Amino acid sequence: MYVLGVSCFYHDAGAALLKDGVLVAATEEERLSRKKHDQNFPRRACSWCLKTAGITIKDVDCVVFYEKPFTKFERIIKTNIATFPRSARLFSKSMAAWLGDKLWMEAIIRENLGYDGQVLYVEHHMSHAASAYFCSPFDESAILSVDGVGEWTSTAVGSARGNEIKLEEEIRFPHSIGLLYSAFTAFLGFEVNEGEYKVMGMAPYGRPNYVDKVHKLVRIEEDGSFHLDMDYFAYHRTPDTSFSRKFVDLFGQPRDPKAEETLEPYYADVAASIQAVTEEILIKIAKSLRKKTGLPNLCMAGGVALNSVANAKIRFQAGFNNVYIQPAAGDAGGCLGAALYAYRALLGGKNKYVMEHAYHGPEYSAGEAKAFFDKEGILYQDFSGKDSALLDQLVDRITKGQVIGWYQGKCEWGPRALGNRSIIADAGKSEMKDVVNRKIKFREPFRPFAPSVLVDRAADYFDLPNPAAHYPGRFMLYVVPVKEAARDKLPAITHVDGSGRLQCVYSEHNPRYYDLIRRFGQASGVSAILNTSFNLKGEPIVCSPEDSFRTFSRSGMDALVVGSLLVTK
Repeated sequence: MYVLGVSCFYHDAGAALLKDGVLVAATEEERLSRKKHDQNFPRRACSWCLKTAGITIKDVDCVVFYEKPFTKFERIIKTNIATFPRSARLFSKSMAAWLGDKLWMEAIIRENLGYDGQVLYVEHHMSHAASAYFCSPFDESAILSVDGVGEWTSTAVGSARGNEIKLEEEIRFPHSIGLLYSAFTAFLGFEVNEGEYKVMGMAPYGRPNYVDKVHKLVRIEEDGSFHLDMDYFAYHRTPDTSFSRKFVDLFGQPRDPKAEETLEPYYADVAASIQAVTEEILIKIAKSLRKKTGLPNLCMAGGVALNSVANAKIRFQAGFNNVYIQPAAGDAGGCLGAALYAYRALLGGKNKYVMEHAYHGPEYSAGEAKAFFDKEGILYQDFSGKDSALLDQLVDRITKGQVIGWYQGKCEWGPRALGNRSIIADAGKSEMKDVVNRKIKFREPFRPFAPSVLVDRAADYFDLPNPAAHYPGRFMLYVVPVKEAARDKLPAITHVDGSGRLQCVYSEHNPRYYDLIRRFGQASGVSAILNTSFNLKGEPIVCSPEDSFRTFSRSGMDALVVGSLLVTK
């Protein structure tokens, strides 16, 4: 049985294909279209999934969409009517989008895919919940799904056992943790649905001195349920801004978006304050959920589950023994959840699937890479059959302070580069943080970098007991303290607050990347390297060999590895 999941028309469109309940292929549309956060119908992603499986659309038994368009349309209509006439422009913009395109999802699916089979719909937060639970190793689990908004729901909690997921309580739009955080993202001068990571990275540079002011915006109960004072917000009635004049009266003038290179103490304190309140809400919800369900395992999903600082605090403060978050926890991952929910809960599928790694995206052969390089007249060294020599040369280059574009195998699923589409450097050289931020990524100097560390050595450097037991650690979804004794060894990845967003690397899932780090550890004494996504600011992570070379040639990287091919400047 083949089930194709689709998510699109908000942000981060994606497609995922299951064969008998097991993931065959999954990718975001942006990787193929080269348009960051591409929200359009994922025709390229769907076509690639089918091609990878060696099938046509005629072989697909069911196409599943990750939310229910008519329910979402109902919310938009009712919200706009409730805030009219201030919502007049938002209403006009929404109607143009929905009546012209988004509402007619079945026709869109059939037209774009040439499909005449069964089409199913799964509610937005059920898709999120399924994307975590049905990928987890658990047979039962508590469920926490948190994002901006789905149809009506912004936060959902419940439990799951076997093939059944029950979302038992919810908080509805306009009250939303995700939209609260996004309002501060906009206030701090960053792009909504893109700059939330920047807020998280800025927060450790400040102090949570304005938590009391944030509490004026949101009333939080002991069980984590919350209520926003909508007088401070505008996202429910205007397409132009997330926050209102009253918000500005409370917090002052918004940070200039053009001032991304600067780090004013006041705005860092605001970032620290919204991060602290977000953590407060999530930890309270998780503690309450642990008490209500009595279950030791927690599955998290939704865009807020990409807040890796909060994730680790939930794991160690809310009372759960285990937490699972799959790498594409945001909207892109909804297509996977929709497909898995349809297979397990609606179509009676029995096969259990566990996502142990993130390498599920497009892959290009050595022949394709060579053909591109030869066609463009690009000089390269071919290390086919001599991988050991290539890795040793890379170790030598890294220890000398060079920055390497590292490209191999299948693209990662989700927003994190995990050793297949990565830029790597020596985490033991403090200057590498500025080098990579300024000369390679062309991004804000306060942005932190992640370490890739051998899973069997992670406990040497990070305050994470039994690293192999933590699935989020393999997906770069935990920020944990760097041990005091290790901070001098890892200055380029140790954030200003002494933390690091680690990726634990497993030999069984990425043997070549593991071997590179192992060899680097033998040469340097530290079994970890700096890892950041292989892209420039404002661009998607590279997908093809051509993408990798064009990005390499426009940056300050010293060398590019594409499989067994080495290109240097």
